[in-house]
Amino acid sequence: MAKGDDAVRRKRNKTQRKRMGKSDSAVSARIASIIAAKHRRKAGKRRICEGMCFSLPSPDDPFNDRHGKKRAARRANKKPKEVPTPGPAAENEGKAENERHPGGKGGGDSGYSDYSSPSKFLILCLNAIQDAWVEEGISDGSVEGNLLASTWGVEFWRCCSAGLNVLDTSGGCASREQIAWLVSTASDIVAQKEKQGIFVTSPLLVYLVPSQEKAVQVRSLCKPLKALGIHTVSLHPGAFIDHQVHGLKSCEPEFVVSTPDRLLDLVSLRAIDISSTSLLVIDGLKKFLDLGFVDKLYSIRDSISGHPQMVLFSDSYGEALKPVMQNLLRRPLSRLSLYDSSASQSAFISQYVYFCTSEEDKLLKAIRILAQALSNQTPHCVKVLFILGTAGKAQMLISSLNAEGYALSNDSSSDCVIISDSEKVTKVTVKDKENVLKADVEEFEIVLFVDLPSSIEDYVEILTRIARHSVTGVLHSFFCEADAPLSQPLINVLEQCGQMVPEVLRSFDCS
Repeated sequence: MAKGDDAVRRKRNKTQRKRMGKSDSAVSARIASIIAAKHRRKAGKRRICEGMCFSLPSPDDPFNDRHGKKRAARRANKKPKEVPTPGPAAENEGKAENERHPGGKGGGDSGYSDYSSPSKFLILCLNAIQDAWVEEGISDGSVEGNLLASTWGVEFWRCCSAGLNVLDTSGGCASREQIAWLVSTASDIVAQKEKQGIFVTSPLLVYLVPSQEKAVQVRSLCKPLKALGIHTVSLHPGAFIDHQVHGLKSCEPEFVVSTPDRLLDLVSLRAIDISSTSLLVIDGLKKFLDLGFVDKLYSIRDSISGHPQMVLFSDSYGEALKPVMQNLLRRPLSRLSLYDSSASQSAFISQYVYFCTSEEDKLLKAIRILAQALSNQTPHCVKVLFILGTAGKAQMLISSLNAEGYALSNDSSSDCVIISDSEKVTKVTVKDKENVLKADVEEFEIVLFVDLPSSIEDYVEILTRIARHSVTGVLHSFFCEADAPLSQPLINVLEQCGQMVPEVLRSFDCS
């Protein structure tokens, strides 16, 4: 009996399926993940939108944001919240199917043009990490039960969104809270790129750690983000390099957590391409320096094309760290710290105290320090601030600069004078003590306290506010006999910040 056409077609299809299953040219891991996502979508087990939505758009919902669900009438009467609170409600709202869909409204609908509030996807990542901590019973003293309440985290997100490099001086290494905000911010950047239709095959984030233990810790913090589509790999000497080479060929991770030596080995074997990395994090610069990894850090940075955005975590001690930071970090940058202590806020700011016998001696030494700063000045514009007791002394200083032969010109955009010397430009601002606390001193890298304030609190406030956008800063202070009551508090500040205390200052304290 002759077989029908349908039976012949079914048999031929079955033979082709068997042949494809036995073929050596199996699909890649990326295609297999797409097929698996399709099966999950048909089974109804979806985490985020990975394809076409089940429901069709309607005139009331043209972008299908609600996925066919009717909006409750009482919801329209509610006032919108500025910052969503964490918890099941926020998580359910954030787990919308099109959160990271390029054509939807999710995944940071505010965009990077508005830094007033974090995006939905950023909040979703933070909630996912915090929920994982609750399930594992992890307690951290730096996390007060709510990652969204971290002022450091919000400020860090704003700096990264603005494209600034970040120097954090809270401690030797990043805390659990800081890592959570960092990887969540990087995940938000991935979502923004996908929303714009930009897909990068190489890792977006390279997180350098000094040891295998630190790599495991960072990798565990990134693990909750896998459910949101962010894949992280950990590379360190604790695993066989052949195993890591094989693993990198079968995946395209968004984040890479690695020690410098193992990462360079894999780059040399062409197992991983980091040339398009957008964000480079160095966690614990002091440990890298102690282990002799500084040259490897330079090599990794040079392997990245262009100028990647950098985040550097380091403590506030060690003069040897300054040249390394200056070589790694480039402008523009912003300083951040978890703590309000003077030692943390004034990290890498040098403090010098000079003893003067008269007011004329103060002016002469101040002008001499300015001349030295001009000779050592880097090509970029340096802003110098002179702080004097009265407005009359300020005019006296400007007259002294004219007498020394400096070519001064007034800056119409600000109350400062400009000293031009060939390709170098220096902006000098002169303020009296009454108006300096109201001024924006964050932009000054060199500050000269010609006349010390009456209280140490004013000194500390200036110290912790200057050089916010520079790797290093300098604060010069001129001490005379009239400032003797300030000697002991000034000694305490210098010691807390790890600065050298002049013997002449201790002699005033003993008298």
